[in-house]
Amino acid sequence: MSKQTAAASTIQISSPAQTLMLAFELGEGSWLLGFSAGFGEPVLRRKIASRDTVALLREIERAKEKLGLPAQASVKSCYEAGRDGFWLHRFLESRGIENFVIDSASIEVNRRSKRAKTDRLDVNGLVDLLARHLAGSRKPVFSVLTVPSEQAEDLRQLGRELKLVKRDRTRVSNRIKGLLANQGLLIDRSQDMAKQLASLRLWNGSKLSHHLRARLERYASDYGFYTARIKELDRERKAVLRANETEATEKVWRLLWLRGVGIETAWCYGMEFFGWREFRNRKQVGSLAGLTPTPHDSGNQQREKGIGKDGNRWVRGVAIEQAWAWLRFQPESELSQWYQERFGRGSKRLRKIGIVALARKLLIALWRYVETGLLPEGAVIASSVRLP
Repeated sequence: MSKQTAAASTIQISSPAQTLMLAFELGEGSWLLGFSAGFGEPVLRRKIASRDTVALLREIERAKEKLGLPAQASVKSCYEAGRDGFWLHRFLESRGIENFVIDSASIEVNRRSKRAKTDRLDVNGLVDLLARHLAGSRKPVFSVLTVPSEQAEDLRQLGRELKLVKRDRTRVSNRIKGLLANQGLLIDRSQDMAKQLASLRLWNGSKLSHHLRARLERYASDYGFYTARIKELDRERKAVLRANETEATEKVWRLLWLRGVGIETAWCYGMEFFGWREFRNRKQVGSLAGLTPTPHDSGNQQREKGIGKDGNRWVRGVAIEQAWAWLRFQPESELSQWYQERFGRGSKRLRKIGIVALARKLLIALWRYVETGLLPEGAVIASSVRLP
């Protein structure tokens, strides 16, 4: 190969001038910081205590001096999304530092069965990825998350807590049912369970054993606690909807006007998906929900591995439930007709596959509806909306 050909085949990556690049490896007790002045330049590493923002700003100034950058040089940083959330991003942005919150699953890794993994290697790799990203690599090196506003993030707490509390109540309910079924008994959980437990009798007419009854009473107390918490959260959610002070709540109301769309779906879509995100096309909608296919086509092997499940797990589950509800309450809509013609007469397995496809199509149609007011073809508006 000639020198000219070799030079032409080399990919030139130039980093922005007068820029300090910073990558974080966030830990419970300490943070490892990686600094670099350009692509291919040595990485300067420093360790500080977790959440010590004063030490962080001090290390940034020291890194500029150490790497020969002027004090006014811009700083660009990145870290992987995780338990630390978005507070660090907001702090960095408030200090004039452009920050990128990276989706960890989008970072390419070595496919060897055994590979070295240390904080030092990880922070070095993040610095290199950041340099390639800033240089405008034609192929995206990682996915950057959209950071919600503080208000949007706060509104998500209600729906998520409500879902988790309901899950906890179901867990306790299943334990009560299981323990009673073991003794051939049944209980009505909508009534006073303490009184019912006192009156329960075994097959031979004897009372429940001491420890079993004590255990059931504790579970009954937990069940009552979760029920009260659910009612409290539901009242708070209704108050937020009635106030209707944000764009997200307005979109929740738009969804509630569609027949077959309940408050759980409307709230989840409004607060987790449509309220503060900006989608450019339908592919982004399906991808963020994790409802995109993952084909495997290599040589003679051709198969579908199912949906990607890469996106928002809160939305994905609701989308599947809403698809079944759409078939029931909007049978004359174009989407319901499409499903019935293609999957309705198939096997149970085929119908379950089809419902995922319907969920994706419906999610895209609802996105267009809340953004433009365009109703899904054949959909019916509810005669009135009343919060349950």
